Amino acid sequence: MGKWARVLVLMVCLFPAMVECIVRHYKFNVVMKNTTRLCATKPIVTINGKFPGPTLYAREGDTVLVKVVNHVKYNVSIHWHGIRQLQTGWADGPAYITQCPIQPGQNYIYNFTITGQRGTLLWHAHILWLRATVYGAIVVLPKRGVPYPFPKPHKEVVMILGEWWNSDVEAVVDEATKSGFAPNVSDAHTINGYPGPLASCSSKSSSKGGFTLKVKSGETYMLRIINAALNEELFFKIAKHRLTVVEVDATYVKPFKTNTIVIAPGQTTNVLLTADRSSGNYLVSVSPFMDSPIAVDNVTATATVHYFGTLTTSPITLITPPPITATPVATNFTDALRSLNSKLYPANVPLTVDHSLLFTLGLGINPCPTCPNGNRVVADINNVSFVMPTTALLQAHFFNTSGVFTDDFPGNPPVTFNYTGAPPTSLQTTNGTRLYRLAYNSTVQVVLQDTGIIAPENHPIHLHGFNFFAVGTGLGNYNPKTDPKNFNLVDPVERNTIGVPSGGWSAIRFRADNPGVWFMHCHLEVHTTWGLKMAFVVDNGKGPNESLLPPPRDLPTC
Repeated sequence: MGKWARVLVLMVCLFPAMVECIVRHYKFNVVMKNTTRLCATKPIVTINGKFPGPTLYAREGDTVLVKVVNHVKYNVSIHWHGIRQLQTGWADGPAYITQCPIQPGQNYIYNFTITGQRGTLLWHAHILWLRATVYGAIVVLPKRGVPYPFPKPHKEVVMILGEWWNSDVEAVVDEATKSGFAPNVSDAHTINGYPGPLASCSSKSSSKGGFTLKVKSGETYMLRIINAALNEELFFKIAKHRLTVVEVDATYVKPFKTNTIVIAPGQTTNVLLTADRSSGNYLVSVSPFMDSPIAVDNVTATATVHYFGTLTTSPITLITPPPITATPVATNFTDALRSLNSKLYPANVPLTVDHSLLFTLGLGINPCPTCPNGNRVVADINNVSFVMPTTALLQAHFFNTSGVFTDDFPGNPPVTFNYTGAPPTSLQTTNGTRLYRLAYNSTVQVVLQDTGIIAPENHPIHLHGFNFFAVGTGLGNYNPKTDPKNFNLVDPVERNTIGVPSGGWSAIRFRADNPGVWFMHCHLEVHTTWGLKMAFVVDNGKGPNESLLPPPRDLPTC
């Protein structure tokens, strides 16, 4: 935080009648921890020895300081997924984008203020594949005295979903990199770190046999559901219970009831669960969604909803998860999402756009002399496989360092073809560290178009530094003449991560009101590793609060 920003925070704290000011301090020690799941024990990277990591609690308007101390052999960085980081891009976290990583034995204090946000988000490692075990919840409560726009629940519970590999995850990735092929899929899904009571060896993995949510008949509980998995969209269901969706990605939505939610990596969903049974044990299922011929971990994670007064030995009411290819279930859920768009929580959708971009998302095959078959699978946006720099892009931008990146990222595909039809003759991509430049406060529309190159696939795309409005979606190729006529510019859902449908497209709009360098990438870690990523560079504005603050003194060096 810069000098004048610190003075401003101090002045605000001196006038408590005007505003409540709380600075919250956390310490994250990055340490190895022997952990047992699926009958085997292995050392994993954790925060404070916990898996999942600790929940970070704050209120809207709070300033948060997290000191991260690296005690492991890996370089580390932490991303506060969904936090806007207004003027504080140095705290965003993606390694080599906004900071150099925290090297072994070093530390860094992430310092940011939560402005205009409240709800459920997540934090996770943002280097290598460390987020397989380095992740946790962020719970941002409303300002004191500000109620939820729905009945207050009796209790709130974090349910964070993940994946588990029996092997060392970094070894899995290294092997895939050398071979040029996709890495092995995970061995289990998890709910709050456990595969569940129905998983083999669950009694050896946990004395609890999995996560149990204890409820009282007649009471309502808010479940803060987070998908921290690396590579898979997930279905979430509870036997004999319906869920009322009230929030996604820390933005309120018009409430609606559903039996099943679908949630992509990086997304969050808050639901109200009313315990409307008199007693019993009810199974919670978390299973994969994949409507393309792509290998996934097809193991269902489970947990238990246990009514007080029910014997622990009572049988569990089971549930059948949706089929792995249940596209209609996923589509019905996403189509039902609408912003609250109320007086207190308006949907400020840009009605005009300064930059209209079309980004094709897909896979490719590039030469690899050291790979067994001479090629490797890659991924790209507009035929550019992003090359990670060796120094942080934000530093290069702030200090005007040449030779680190170019700002000529293509706003449209270099070659027009039938994106969801037969693939082009050449599957090779270009490589580069190319950014797209935006003027401060300009409005942007990005149409994210899936392609059928190698295979169509649902891509969860995450944009750092901003929320965006999902104004349209469809199957097939986007038609710029007819499809905008059906855009929802009244109450589209606002979020930070969107699932682009297999063989289809999604259109998003946002205002570039946050100066800095902001990563945009597929939140399937395998695709990010292969190059399906880019970054926007947003120039400073002319107003007093429209410029990126200077870097903190303890910013790590490369």
